[in-house]
Amino acid sequence: PDEDGNVRSPGTINRYHSSIGAVFKYAHKTLHWMPSNPSRDVQRGQESKGRVRWLDNEEREALLQSCKKSSWTGLYPPVLLALATGARQGELLTLTWDRVDLKEGTAYLETTKSGERRTLPIRGPALTELRKFAKIRRLDSDFVFPSVDGKKPYSFRPYWNQALADAEVEDFRFHDIRHTAASYLAMNGATLLEIADVLG
Repeated sequence: PDEDGNVRSPGTINRYHSSIGAVFKYAHKTLHWMPSNPSRDVQRGQESKGRVRWLDNEEREALLQSCKKSSWTGLYPPVLLALATGARQGELLTLTWDRVDLKEGTAYLETTKSGERRTLPIRGPALTELRKFAKIRRLDSDFVFPSVDGKKPYSFRPYWNQALADAEVEDFRFHDIRHTAASYLAMNGATLLEIADVLG
């Protein structure tokens, strides 16, 4: 644990190990400051293979119908956008209207988890729904999905959880929509490079 009591995952520790190891390697091989690289004697942690969960067609349709019936009318658009673009929850919730081009069907992400700017292509039903949503947008907030006071993004977790329960979709998180989007792209013939480019 660190000084705040947070436990680092094996993957995070391995990234630190690699960074420190590179410094030791340079000090040993290039500068000859050390007789050996001590990081080579430290065993790397066993990393999780990661979680892979996506929606099948029946689950997808059930979830979308539940989102449409949600007591918060704003739930359906971000879920549909996530399915169409593979965007992360945080990327969608911090999206502002000045970064959305409804005519061209694009959304510009200034800051992403990878630290790179990215443009989301929005097509089909997702674009149609976003155009409809724009007609009833709040003019007192720049956020596409604003909170009640309009000063921050909407916190829709309770509505999302209720939609999952109503659709009887189990063991599924919002982040898993990225896996769903990736699987749809793969099934439609996209290469790994193209999928990586879309998902950022």
